[in-house]
Amino acid sequence: MMTIKQTLQKIGANEDLNFLLTNRIPRLALTRFMGWFSQRRTPWVRDLSIATWKRIADLDLSEAKKDHFDSLHDCFIRELKPGARQVDADPRTLVSPCDGIVGAMGHVEGDGVYQAKGFPYTLTDLLGPLGANSPWQDGVFLTIRITSSMYHRFHAPYDLQLHDVDYFAGDTWNVNPIALKRVEKLFCKNERALLQVAVGAERYPVALVPVAAVLVASIRLHALGSLLDARYEGPGHIACDAHYTKGQEMGWFQHGSTILVFAPKGFGFAPGICEGTPLKMGQALLKLPEPLPGHDALA
Repeated sequence: MMTIKQTLQKIGANEDLNFLLTNRIPRLALTRFMGWFSQRRTPWVRDLSIATWKRIADLDLSEAKKDHFDSLHDCFIRELKPGARQVDADPRTLVSPCDGIVGAMGHVEGDGVYQAKGFPYTLTDLLGPLGANSPWQDGVFLTIRITSSMYHRFHAPYDLQLHDVDYFAGDTWNVNPIALKRVEKLFCKNERALLQVAVGAERYPVALVPVAAVLVASIRLHALGSLLDARYEGPGHIACDAHYTKGQEMGWFQHGSTILVFAPKGFGFAPGICEGTPLKMGQALLKLPEPLPGHDALA
């Protein structure tokens, strides 16, 4: 007799059924419900929810900073023990901002990107007018998918300044590989935020784009006072001036999802980075270009 985990793995392997059960549902309503339910502190609800999660996913809490959680939500956004992640110290290396799995990656062709082979989108589709003539045209990009059982906080990939945040309301399609092969311009449909950062002394313009998904439609940034979710009613554009050191925590997803990384022309991929590579926060991701003497990348 199959276990619950084996049954779910079998369902997951059936792409048609997987897509139906995770997308052809009232996505926004279920996402709002999950946001409410996950924060219930009733002991039996919390304990049963976490125990069920352990049974159906590869949930490893051995690295968690604490061994008791107030709610399912508290477990989702758990911090790690000090030293659980090593941040690559190479001064010419930009590191992964999160744990995850590398999805699509490559060079931006003009402003053209792809979410999966045969499914292109443009920076303008994703970012609106901000994508037109942006510094990421002809640059490089990576998609980092955070699965439900992974560590969900994201960190500064380098010493940087976060100077602008733009919030885009949207849907909550699943962002797993099955959906990315079926829903055109999926990232451009979902709720997302554009974090514009200036990296290092050269102030290279890099973009981090957290994308929400079904059951996961809330983004918390330490630099902002407001939670970015479907109930957010503030301005779409938020200017800020927050400084982070390499590896410092910037925020978290309420549950988990995807972060898109865009860097300008001249950046290259770190050795060993390819589609399907599992990542840990702090692992080498991109190589910075060698700066020209006296050059300011934002000048």
